[in-house]
Amino acid sequence: MAVLAILALHGAAAWGLMQVDAVRAAVAEAAPLFVDLIAPPAPERPPEPPAPPPPQIKKPPPPAVVIAAPPAPSPAPAAFVVPEPPPEPAPPAPPEPPVVVVAAPAPPAPPQPAPTHELPASAIQYLDPPDPVYPRASRRLNETGEVVVRVFVGSDGLPRQLQVLKSSGFPRLDEAALEGVRRARFKPPTENGRPTAGWARIPIPFELEK
Repeated sequence: MAVLAILALHGAAAWGLMQVDAVRAAVAEAAPLFVDLIAPPAPERPPEPPAPPPPQIKKPPPPAVVIAAPPAPSPAPAAFVVPEPPPEPAPPAPPEPPVVVVAAPAPPAPPQPAPTHELPASAIQYLDPPDPVYPRASRRLNETGEVVVRVFVGSDGLPRQLQVLKSSGFPRLDEAALEGVRRARFKPPTENGRPTAGWARIPIPFELEK
């Protein structure tokens, strides 16, 4: 410390002397000597480099604010019109049945009038004689009488036509007589050995038993 004080005094004196021009010139001339005799002051320590600033953490730039434009209004959808279904095809018409032309039946031949030939009683013979049924109502009411039935006997022995030739006076007895003769069967009549046909009279009596 004393050295430093001394040096400081010397330095102050030297500075005062340097203010005089003559002294300044002399000192300038004698400067090399002083340089050799006076030890140079100790070099000042270089200032310590400032501490490096702390590393700055770069903040990421704020994200750009994207302002989304409002979506353009979409055009209103067109009204959906359901197309009408195509008309169903008409079912095929059923095939027309073939037209069958049926010939009109020939009109029946008019009945041939029965011949008026009367058969003799001897020519009338039976395979199944007439068997009329006496109606119960006629029995209960005491209806009696005789019915004469006129019958046309064919050559085959079958009765072809019948009619009441003489009535008993009671419709029930007349109908019973006709039904009995209708069920009868005759032998085929003959005349002179040849088959023939003709009318015959068949009496049918209705009498109550006493």
